[in-house]
Amino acid sequence: MRIDGLAEAPIVGGFWPIRSEVDPRPLMERLFARGQRVALPKVTPDGLVFREWRAGDALVRGGFGLSEPDDSLPPLDPTVLIVPLAAYDTRGHRIGYGRGYYDQAIARLGRNGPVLTIGIAFSVQAVDEVPAESHDQPLDHLITEAGPVPLKRA
Repeated sequence: MRIDGLAEAPIVGGFWPIRSEVDPRPLMERLFARGQRVALPKVTPDGLVFREWRAGDALVRGGFGLSEPDDSLPPLDPTVLIVPLAAYDTRGHRIGYGRGYYDQAIARLGRNGPVLTIGIAFSVQAVDEVPAESHDQPLDHLITEAGPVPLKRA
């Protein structure tokens, strides 16, 4: 499957999986191997800060059991985000882990230009409807192990 904008993105924001999340590391390694820059989020009091990741880089232990890039690395602003989630619906709404970090990051990064968002999940994480509020940022694309999920826009 080809997602317009992913292959051309100079910086792609990924994530290091926790708990039973889908593992995006093979995709991040592939992006890195073909010359794209990959950034991982660090949770800060002001929200997510993305810092560069290179295959093989050591990560540091962060809050919530996260593995994060070292603070000494400069922040980067991805134009594509691979987004983790706990549940999703076919409108592209997602439930994360409750603090709105990704919604805030998408809104902040979007002030610099469009941000392409790609949610990755297991198909069993689908729910009929995710309650969405005005600050929630719907995903542009959603992919599961069964393939792309057709999103229905209002």
